[in-house]
Amino acid sequence: MKHDVLEPRFVKAVPCDLEPGVLYVSMQYGTVVHSCCCGCGFEVVTPLTPTDWRLTFDGESVSLWPSVGSWNLPCQSHYVIENNRVREALQWSTARIEAERTRDGQVKAKFYARQAAIEAIDAPVIAPVPPCPEVRPTGLLAKVRRWIF
Repeated sequence: MKHDVLEPRFVKAVPCDLEPGVLYVSMQYGTVVHSCCCGCGFEVVTPLTPTDWRLTFDGESVSLWPSVGSWNLPCQSHYVIENNRVREALQWSTARIEAERTRDGQVKAKFYARQAAIEAIDAPVIAPVPPCPEVRPTGLLAKVRRWIF
């Protein structure tokens, strides 16, 4: 790996030009972006979602889990970012990459189907409100008014 340590930089939005060796963390957009650690210069985007990556920040360093596998890039780099350090991971076979893509798709489908079901259950039921009955004053003055008018 060309970069074995990354500097975490918490930003509102990720810049267009990525500085090598910098891990851009945008909590507002729920994403972590960096230039590939192998040095190829390609942008690596790791979305922070319940079914994608998780970011841990201990006040000084960041860790990203699971590993970063750049399977769509020519370099196909594979590494783990832990406490700002980059550890090279074993290369995966094409079969293992495809199996992981399939598993990932199934996990996402199951998670978002469950979320949709929860939202449907939690949706408020809006029932029509019956009209209020007319309230007529019943005192002596009210009776006199009704008799006169």
